[in-house]
This record gives sequence, C-alpha cells and structure tokens, in this order.
Amino acid sequence: MDISVELTLTPLADDYEPPIIALIKALRASGLKILETPLSTQVFGPYDQVMKVLVEEIKPALEQSGKALLYMKIVTTDRSDYEPHF
Repeated sequence: MDISVELTLTPLADDYEPPIIALIKALRASGLKILETPLSTQVFGPYDQVMKVLVEEIKPALEQSGKALLYMKIVTTDRSDYEPHF
C-alpha cells in the first residue's frame, strides 16, 4: 500500500530552524519522494518504507528540538501527482 504523509515540525524555541532543516535533509537523503512547502513536508511511497524512515528520523528531530510539536497526517494513497481540477 502506498501512502502520503504530511509532516509539520514545530520546535517550541527561538532557534527553531536547525531541527526542521535537519529533518528535511534526512528525508531528502532517504530516497523517498519528498515535496516541501512553506508550511509542511510531504513524503510519498510504500507504507513500510515510509514508516521505517519516519521512525528513524523523527526521534532525532524531536530530541534536537527539545520541546516540539509534530503534526502528521497520513493518507492511504500516493497523492504525489495531485493537481487541482478547478
């Protein structure tokens, strides 16, 4: 099963950018399809592969952040080719 995951990491600190940048770079290096927007990062691929990468990369991002919120949405289809129809 392919999935689409949207992540928003929100460190609760003044110096919030380094953990976000580190997470995005780690996701880019994973070989999965990644789409970055100003408000979130989207990851697309097979469920097992995506979840394995997320389990490996989210913990270090949260540890680096100190205190943080991580919002995650999962859709059970690959929506990487989505284009608005209106």
